Amino acid sequence: MTGGIVDRSSERTRAWTCEAVRMIEADANRSADTHLLRYPLPPDWGIDLYLKDESTHPTGSLKHRLARSLFLHAICNGWVVEDTPVIEASSGSTAVSEAYFAKLLGLPFIAVMPRSTSAEKVTLIEWHGGKCHFVDEPSAIYDESRALAASMGGHFMDQFTHAEGATDWRGNNNIAESTFEQMALERYPEPAWIVAGAGTGGTSATLGRYIRYRRYSTRLAVVDPEHSVFFDAWRDGDPTRTGERGSLIEGIGRPRVEPSFVGQAIDRMIRVDDAASIATIRWAEEVLGRRVGGSTGTNLWGVFGLVAQMLQQGQRGSIVTLLCDGGERYAHTYYDDEWVAAQGLCLEEPLRTLERFHGTGEWITTG
Repeated sequence: MTGGIVDRSSERTRAWTCEAVRMIEADANRSADTHLLRYPLPPDWGIDLYLKDESTHPTGSLKHRLARSLFLHAICNGWVVEDTPVIEASSGSTAVSEAYFAKLLGLPFIAVMPRSTSAEKVTLIEWHGGKCHFVDEPSAIYDESRALAASMGGHFMDQFTHAEGATDWRGNNNIAESTFEQMALERYPEPAWIVAGAGTGGTSATLGRYIRYRRYSTRLAVVDPEHSVFFDAWRDGDPTRTGERGSLIEGIGRPRVEPSFVGQAIDRMIRVDDAASIATIRWAEEVLGRRVGGSTGTNLWGVFGLVAQMLQQGQRGSIVTLLCDGGERYAHTYYDDEWVAAQGLCLEEPLRTLERFHGTGEWITTG
């Protein structure tokens, strides 16, 4: 039997790692926290609604937090070192944010995405220094990402597996800690509900874990769009559930239950039709004076049902949800009447529901 020493590190690698972490932390330190906006509801209802505005991050969406956590996780695990190509399976905001951090660190970045991805998203990724690798079959993005990483000697970031583990859910200025700190001086500082969507599952896992860790009575509701399997899988306790197509609402919903989805941390799930999500962002534009993305519409539709329930039960309190990104990325989809009609969607019924709710507090849907 012989002894030996194996040293997989070098002074240069350790120095690069330390500098990379410093650069990411410095970038976070330069950024102010995101705003907590009031959504106007009738004062006599006694219910305060807040939107955590994640569109103010440098890359314009909630995914900026995730990308920062994923890069720190990969670097500190030793998976990403100097000059490592980073590959991600994403056609949306995660790819935009990861391209930003890769550029910050001087790393090559490639987003693997369906060929049908909107030109706006491709332009944003490339503007941040990333490259786009297209596949014809959307379900092939995972295997293609792994193969590309292997052939280049790179790292597949794999947001859908690592999102819940990469985020420090106990605090460290995560979205949950930030929200509760900002609520501290409000008249109902401990929300009755927090409402969020699930794409990777990382945000809902962080919120649910933090609520339990800090012993709050707040409940977590997760909204799920059409054609996503999270709702059915959670309801039936079947994590093997799969679907045949992706969600029309970008950033949330999946055709499979992703490894980062922690259903046990969720108190309620709410399914939301695509027409309802899109109608809600059209309505919210008039209320907020700005456009928001489709997933914010999904969130708000779920919130309004909870507000109506609280009113019916004579409860007062607060609810917080997420404004995930701005609507400028969706000018040619959700805000385009021809595009909406081409998807076979009719917004008239959900718009009537929204008008009735804002006028009376009643929540009557046909779904």
